[in-house]
Amino acid sequence: MTQSAASNLSLEVGNCHERILLPPTDPNAEVQEIPPYKLVYVNGACPRVYRVYKAHSMIGVIFQHITHWSNAVDKIRYAKPVDAAVGLNDFMVITGRLTATTEKPPTEEELLDIEFDALTSEEWERLKRYVPTPETSGLVAA
Repeated sequence: MTQSAASNLSLEVGNCHERILLPPTDPNAEVQEIPPYKLVYVNGACPRVYRVYKAHSMIGVIFQHITHWSNAVDKIRYAKPVDAAVGLNDFMVITGRLTATTEKPPTEEELLDIEFDALTSEEWERLKRYVPTPETSGLVAA
């Protein structure tokens, strides 16, 4: 790569103020709610790429093609986005990469293990008020 090309690349990257991978709670995120899933647009035109959230976790990605939907785990063409999301979820549960979700909200300790961009504003508020106890902290004073 020439110095000029490298310089142009760094200018383009350095001046880019567009945020990528917006969480589903961001007001600028393009979100489709298909209970129990939330589809968050990532990028692309054909196919359009969406991150799929179920409850408080991202389970994978699905793709919107001109004539069909697909997911990142099988080679099936789906007519509807919910079918692609269900196929993705079923695959993740069967392979043990995802456990069946319950409607019980995660504990504060579980919230600490979730990627920050996947947390809702309510979960952030819970974490701000959270004070670990000696039983939950796992830290030992030396």
